[in-house]
Amino acid sequence: PAPIAMSSMRLRDAVAVVTGASRGIGRAVAIAMAQEGAAVVCAARSTEAAPSKLPGTIEETARQIQTLGGRALALPCDISQEEQVEAMAQRTLAEFGRIDILVNNAAVNFWAPFAETTTKRWDLVLNVNLRGTVLCTKAFLPQMLEQGSGRILNVSSGATTDAEATVKLGILPYAVSKAAVEKLTEGLALELQPHDIAVNCLRIEMSIATEGARLLNPDIDFSGWEKPEAAAEAILWLATRELAYSGHAVTIGEIRQALAGGA
Repeated sequence: PAPIAMSSMRLRDAVAVVTGASRGIGRAVAIAMAQEGAAVVCAARSTEAAPSKLPGTIEETARQIQTLGGRALALPCDISQEEQVEAMAQRTLAEFGRIDILVNNAAVNFWAPFAETTTKRWDLVLNVNLRGTVLCTKAFLPQMLEQGSGRILNVSSGATTDAEATVKLGILPYAVSKAAVEKLTEGLALELQPHDIAVNCLRIEMSIATEGARLLNPDIDFSGWEKPEAAAEAILWLATRELAYSGHAVTIGEIRQALAGGA
């Protein structure tokens, strides 16, 4: 990544919280926001004390940001657990005093036909992807309301609009959770617009070559896939819109068109 000093600093003095920041899209978003001047809270389950099977920890992400000259705080958090989310929010506000941008990125997925998907796995996907997004939003919303400003950025998927691909890939619970996140985005945007809190959603319609995708699909040729930075660029675009821009679910392709047009 480019050194912090060379950035346009569009998020100077902002405080951002990024869930799922130990790897993949979340890590790319956290680094991109730090390069634009934000202090970034890197939240995820994967820590040096409790690593997962996948590469990456929140401490690694935070160190990468600090090496670039940015400010970062690594906070362990399972977003499906309300007490952990509350503790993460309290620590964030104690450290930085405010919250300007919440990126609800953390998510899980399983690949199986619906008939072979256990209730336990269905519940886990919905608990992390939907309930986790709700818990994080509820934890930080009081501070945003007190400030009279804020941005909530949710991450969705092209699976919400492509039923055929959803069934072919065996990701119905994931698609259902993301469709619900888009509906949540739409409703929250209307409710919170009078308070100058914008709520938008990035609908990732492209295949992203994350560490998880590479590890779980060792035989796939990833040369034509997008890198996590593609999603980070799109999230940054959403994070730098006027607060009046709210209630949208936009794709990476649509944002690239807007960027090409100078928007």
